[in-house]
Amino acid sequence: MTDTAAALPEDITRLSFEDALAELEQIVRTLEEGQGKLEQAIDAYQRGSLLKQHCEAKLREARIRIDRIVQRPDGSLGVEPAAME
Repeated sequence: MTDTAAALPEDITRLSFEDALAELEQIVRTLEEGQGKLEQAIDAYQRGSLLKQHCEAKLREARIRIDRIVQRPDGSLGVEPAAME
């Protein structure tokens, strides 16, 4: 577990990337529409920030999992970044 994951609330760390992203998108829509009271908007913004951190961590983990180990021309081993296009 990363330091970032340790700092996140458990209800967020249990979310899949897709579920966290969907919730984050809903928060963004709500904030853009100006719905709710100021205190609710602040709470939503804070939760959105935590969801963003969680999504970024999930993407980093996925990137690490799909990077390839390659043999270089000199025979040494290295890691080749995954093509993320």
